[in-house]
Amino acid sequence: MTLKISFAKTPRAASETAVILVFEKNRPDTAVKALSKATQGLVTQTLKNHRAFKAKNGQVLSLTPGKGEKFRFVMLLGAGSPEKLDARACEKLGKELFAALKDAGAERVTLFAGAGKEGAASLALGMKLASYSFDKYKSENKGQDKSSVVREIDLILDGHKAAANLYKGHSATAEGIFLAHDLANEPPNTLYPASYAKIIRKELGPLGIKIEVLDAGKMKQLGFGAHLAVGQGSERPPCVVVMRWNGVGTGKGKKAALPLAFVGKGITFDSGGLSIKSGEGMTNMKKDMGGSAGIVGLMKTLALRKAKANVVAVVALAENMPSHNAYRPDDIIKSLSGKTIEIQNTDAEGRLVLADALTYVQRKYKPRFVIDMATLTGAIVVALGYEYYGAFVNDEKLWNQIEKASQDTGEKFWRMPLDESYRKEVESKIADLKNMGGSRWGGACSAAGFLEHFIEKGQVWAHLDIAAEALRGSDKAGTYGVRVLNRLVADHYES
Repeated sequence: MTLKISFAKTPRAASETAVILVFEKNRPDTAVKALSKATQGLVTQTLKNHRAFKAKNGQVLSLTPGKGEKFRFVMLLGAGSPEKLDARACEKLGKELFAALKDAGAERVTLFAGAGKEGAASLALGMKLASYSFDKYKSENKGQDKSSVVREIDLILDGHKAAANLYKGHSATAEGIFLAHDLANEPPNTLYPASYAKIIRKELGPLGIKIEVLDAGKMKQLGFGAHLAVGQGSERPPCVVVMRWNGVGTGKGKKAALPLAFVGKGITFDSGGLSIKSGEGMTNMKKDMGGSAGIVGLMKTLALRKAKANVVAVVALAENMPSHNAYRPDDIIKSLSGKTIEIQNTDAEGRLVLADALTYVQRKYKPRFVIDMATLTGAIVVALGYEYYGAFVNDEKLWNQIEKASQDTGEKFWRMPLDESYRKEVESKIADLKNMGGSRWGGACSAAGFLEHFIEKGQVWAHLDIAAEALRGSDKAGTYGVRVLNRLVADHYES
């Protein structure tokens, strides 16, 4: 069920639960005055006598006013110091509040949002993000209490119109994230290259995004040799989906008309191919398309908020499966760029599909920058753990923009090195390149070095390795990148 969030100056009669923010030293927000005198007295007395409640961020205290009161329940939500209640803190608070409301069985809620218009919009975003669930494959009538679903939340504040306007952008971001969630959670027997392409067309086509699907025949005609090699072991053929959002057109000057380019790795299931993974290693490999999910989600967000930028996105879709037709270690394949690649390990497939996609988008669209995003290497998780994701960037200006967007959105990226030594490490003695580095060390860096061989001279480029998204196994994987890339576009590349 979709959570309905609205903003108003006064409460509606239909709500049964009221939420009041309480700041440190148990100071209730001035919005408490909107409650009846009897309920105000209950709040004041409770805060005075309840020693365990310290109004720490996310701390919750529930009260039950007497009969005849407007609200059947009142929830006091600790908000800490008002000076520290910035947008990020408000979003986190919104997530914690939604969890508390769900546990309490609240359905229709009135939140007296004394955090200002920006804070109220961020509170709403946190609640919306927390409302996500993926349960389409659960059997019906398992005894779940459907009445415990939070259905409606009204945020009450003086600047409700301004807050609602801010929330429109936040809501567009959340919708993009939800699409990325859904794609990453879909099982591999239902999400494979052809079905993935259909979902993209269904979700994005009505929003004004132009969709082109390059099937295996077209890919062969164009020369996508590396990508086709990865997909040849599966009975489900690979494909490439190209998405174009023209938010500026061609009349705003030559530079503005050039598109921003995003590329996503979309391995819908990665068995490792003939270099097969262990059973444990295959777990969650349906999420090896997390980079593409984030890019598709980004495109939905950009379209929903009608971003004033020209954007092209390419997702390279394939299954990596073993069979008598599968590509082999020791094969030499020819990429779209013309470079030949010696295959040393079929489980290093992501860089192969990205290589062709990067070549295609650069040569056809001449983008201002190209950013690829991929669940590429376990080595990046060894290096950075789950808190940070790797960013390999060949341009200082672009890195500074990504870093700022990362800080603003909480999607944490750490800059990793690009170096000639990593590029040399993937050179082959019998072909132009090989798809593995020379040692087990620095695997994320040598993978980035491999991709750098497919970046045209002078092209501004970033490679985002988000492999932790596949390895963490969360039902909310597939979201990294939507927010940071949307902020990057909004802050620096819209006319």
